[in-house]
Amino acid sequence: MEVFSSRRDRWRAALGLLVVVLAFVGLYVALQRYAPFVFDDEELRNWIDQFGALAPLVFVVIQAVQVVVAPIPGQVVALVAGYLFGSIAGTVYSLVGVLIGSAIAFLLAKRYGRSFVEDILDEDVVKRFDGFVDRVGIAGLIAFVLVPGLPDDVICFFAGLTQWSLKTFMIVITIGRLPAYVITVYAGGQFASGQFLSALALVGIVISLSLFGLRNQEQIQQLVQRLEPKLPF
Repeated sequence: MEVFSSRRDRWRAALGLLVVVLAFVGLYVALQRYAPFVFDDEELRNWIDQFGALAPLVFVVIQAVQVVVAPIPGQVVALVAGYLFGSIAGTVYSLVGVLIGSAIAFLLAKRYGRSFVEDILDEDVVKRFDGFVDRVGIAGLIAFVLVPGLPDDVICFFAGLTQWSLKTFMIVITIGRLPAYVITVYAGGQFASGQFLSALALVGIVISLSLFGLRNQEQIQQLVQRLEPKLPF
């Protein structure tokens, strides 16, 4: 079975992977030069400790903001949370931030309506996902959000345009987003403890799934819609 349908697709996939690798290398070089304490576990925790009780709050806010304005991939913040706070606390902080941001996006769309969503989102995104939440239902949306790399942040806005309650939406988004965040936060914890091989393996899994989801989001969307009538709820 061919993974890529054409030579052009193979080149595009290779280019995407190269961009990801170069981004990590660039980030590493920048941190080495401007924030070398990041690579010293003890110094980094000492730096965070100066914020005291506000340190977790800072990460929760950053994670929430990235959902609404999306300048930073959520998994990047989750990886940092695992490195700084450990697997359990990092998962809690990341998930709380994601849920707050998701709720804000949902409520903004609910309050200001379709014109607001159309103004802040790309026209192509609106065209592809308009009505998607209603079509796939609860189980379908969980299945969709489970795959990293898909535009789950924008789905929060579209969910706000439906008759769904905030409670239902939050349950769905929690179940759907939890697995990827648990893996990513745990990888950050592995980096902090010096388990670099296992950490890199976990990050590689998340990146691979994200690239797969990004490249095949339209096919995954169509598959979920076809399977929705057969899903249990």
